Parts: sequence; C-alpha cells; structure tokens
Amino acid sequence: MPGTVQGGKKAADTNKKRHGKAFYARIGAIGGKRSNTGGFAANPELASIAGRLGGTRSRRGKATKKVA
Repeated sequence: MPGTVQGGKKAADTNKKRHGKAFYARIGAIGGKRSNTGGFAANPELASIAGRLGGTRSRRGKATKKVA
C-alpha cells in the first residue's frame, strides 16, 4: 500500500499516534523557522540588476536577411 492515498492516510494516523496530534503543525513550524527569505527577496535592487543583465544578453545571434 505504500505510495497510495490509503497508505498515506495510514502513515499520517501512525505519525499522529506516535508523536501527538500536532505532529504536522510542529514539523511545519520547524521548517518555517529554518527558512529565511534570502536571495532576491532580501535585495530587490540586485534582482533588478540581474534581470536587466539577463534581458540584454541574447542567446540568439544577430538577425540576418537571407538572399535567395
């Protein structure tokens, strides 16, 4: 039954019995406390600079006209 909806529900019941009803709330809170909004969320000016650079650096070559 592993990998099925029924198996997931049984696992959730087992976890709640072993670790208490607030098991999922507790592990979710741990994850929330460990995460921090780094990267571009912490520095919008850096995000603007990076976006501008990415937009100006085309991966395609210059447009050319084909002469048939």
